Amino acid sequence: MKYNYVVIEGCIGAGKTTLTKMLAADYNARLVLEQFEDNSFLPKFYREPEKYAFPLELSFLAERYQQLKRVLSQTDLFHDFTIADYFLQKSLIFARATLQEDEYNLYSRLFHIIHPQLPEPDLLVYLYAPAERLLKNIGHRGRSYEQSIPEEYLSRIQEGYLDYMRRQTGKRILIIDINQIDFVGQRSDYEWIRSVVSKSYEPGIHRITPS
Repeated sequence: MKYNYVVIEGCIGAGKTTLTKMLAADYNARLVLEQFEDNSFLPKFYREPEKYAFPLELSFLAERYQQLKRVLSQTDLFHDFTIADYFLQKSLIFARATLQEDEYNLYSRLFHIIHPQLPEPDLLVYLYAPAERLLKNIGHRGRSYEQSIPEEYLSRIQEGYLDYMRRQTGKRILIIDINQIDFVGQRSDYEWIRSVVSKSYEPGIHRITPS
């Protein structure tokens, strides 16, 4: 791996955590995984989004920041690099899609106070799949509180990610189309993704589609 800090991102159901674990095992990387299952607001949000959106997003922001600050500030002599299945900016992306305007304005102020204290990833990898494929993946993994997620919500979150990436300059961003591949069930598909991620890239957005 040619980078010190890599982030694997994607919409809900894209498989980012699974791919992050696979790459970490292959490359002897320090693994950073989001601890979203411990958030008590998440099931409540899916039942009553308007009521619980703000406390959910605020709690996620605090948890993500604390974890990344703790891990990334420590020197690790036993791993070759760090790989995470999220970055702090996802907090702002989700908040934009779920909060009312006044809530988002306050949230954005808080975000921009703490965000500069964290290092930026050397490479951001985004796993792209259409909402229909994401819904199938969500159904297969069987988390009860996710089964009622509407397709429109997934599309809104995905567009938030894409809009964020379009506005970035000077960053290495890799968008991989995973709609027609199965990197969990097909070893060759995983090896293709692994080879793509391990290449050197100039700053900018690089869109990769399986040939």
